Amino acid sequence: MQEELVKQVDAWLINVEQQLADIELTSKQKAVFESLKTGNNAIKALQSEINLDDVQKLMDDTDEAKVYQDEINAILGEHLSAEDEEEVLAEFENLESEIYLQDLPSVPNISVEPAGKKEEVKTPIQNIAAKQAIKELAEAPEQETARSNEQDEILDLPSVPTSAPTIIASRRETTKETEELLPA
Repeated sequence: MQEELVKQVDAWLINVEQQLADIELTSKQKAVFESLKTGNNAIKALQSEINLDDVQKLMDDTDEAKVYQDEINAILGEHLSAEDEEEVLAEFENLESEIYLQDLPSVPNISVEPAGKKEEVKTPIQNIAAKQAIKELAEAPEQETARSNEQDEILDLPSVPTSAPTIIASRRETTKETEELLPA
């Protein structure tokens, strides 16, 4: 009998342990269910704040903006034809020459050469200095009367170079300049 009693108590213990396990599992399932329910409610609350029409309109606007930007990129990225490139380069050279000519001082067309001397080969800087000196000599009588009424000023001017400037260009720069001069 005692053996039967021990077997019966063991069966009850197994049932109790099984029920405890079931309770623990059910408790975890309930916690998962509550979490899912809370998550579902949060999603519904957020979705109620967002209108589907607004989302569709936003997506359409984004697509339109992307297409517009692609068109701009395509226009900016177009390559010029050889003819267009030649026209652009010609216009650029014309503008450069106009700017260069605007920056140069005006020089009179008076030519005064000393008698009996051979003409020396002069550098561009010497030519400009000589032309400026000729201009000053031509204007000297007018300036002389103006200066007689004023006090003489002593100017401390920098020295003028006597030779042409030397340009040291690397082979790469020379090649680049040559390529720019060649038509495409």
